[in-house]
Amino acid sequence: MRTSECVVDLGALRHNLHRVRTLRPKASIMAMVKANAYGHGLIPAASALADADALGVAFMEEALQLRAAGIVTPIALLEGVFSPAEMQLAAEHRFHIVIHQEQQLRWLLSANVASLKIWVKVNTGMNRLGFRPEDLLKVWTALKGAPQVGQLGLMTHLACADEMGDGRTQLQLDCFARCQAEVQLQPRVEETSLANSAAILGWPQAQGDWVRPGLMLYGTSPLPAQTAASLGLRPVMSLRAAVMAVQDVKADETVGYGCLWTAHQDQRVALVNFGYGDGYPRTADASTPIAIAGRRYRLAGRVSMDMLAVDIGQDEVALGAPVELWGNNIAADEVASAAATLAYELFCKVTARVPRRYLP
Repeated sequence: MRTSECVVDLGALRHNLHRVRTLRPKASIMAMVKANAYGHGLIPAASALADADALGVAFMEEALQLRAAGIVTPIALLEGVFSPAEMQLAAEHRFHIVIHQEQQLRWLLSANVASLKIWVKVNTGMNRLGFRPEDLLKVWTALKGAPQVGQLGLMTHLACADEMGDGRTQLQLDCFARCQAEVQLQPRVEETSLANSAAILGWPQAQGDWVRPGLMLYGTSPLPAQTAASLGLRPVMSLRAAVMAVQDVKADETVGYGCLWTAHQDQRVALVNFGYGDGYPRTADASTPIAIAGRRYRLAGRVSMDMLAVDIGQDEVALGAPVELWGNNIAADEVASAAATLAYELFCKVTARVPRRYLP
């Protein structure tokens, strides 16, 4: 049997949630479990995050999966609803609904529903979803006192919170403050939410009543200048495989498709039973770290669909030796950097043919 697996440490996930609680003790936590909990498994992750105040999903299908699995934690639909029928369905399940455009507002105000928790999203500069600031007062006024609305909140999303020297985050915070003042938001009655993982860690002035941690829950740093370990976070996903062959190569011989890697001496390469068909990034370059039996090595050549090669120099490596592609010894952030991507994408792209194993 092929020995590869994706090990998810639910204890580490709970630890990281507690870390958020420690950092922002006065804020309610909306834990992000969208996109299959960033590839970690929607139901196991949501179950482990039972102490969160709410769970954040992108759309209705994810929320219904949670309810079908018996998850009772409040759930917020971050993209809102996509039809009047979904508005009714959201009301039946008491989902928290984000309203970010005029059509959703009309659906809500014409629906036969009552006392829903509604988040109004304002576009403070990211220019994806949200009402423009100059339109917010009209929207807020329409919702205040409407029978469909039980509790009203104001949220936004920060575009550059991971870049500490970028002045655009402060511009967004200033815009959000003006929006709060314009709608005369009532503290402790009408709530606010601004902070993603990067803002939780790097922008204390951006906390609001609710924080929305995502990446940091899964044990990865959202701040390029700081490691997850330095932030008190534990990796949740470990991607493991094994050495299936060891090849002797002569000086000046190449390895893999495209002949991109050349041996500078007579040496060995180890072949590992994991490739882009399993979700390992094909864009990973020769600086990408890989651990074999606890020792760090580097990728050799282009990642194939079912395997990859590792430069082990003159070392002796046994067949079947354990390989960690990322996890406790190799940070996912390191692999992401070498592959010109983000840890978010690495986690989400681990494919279904890799067995998942959950640690309690």
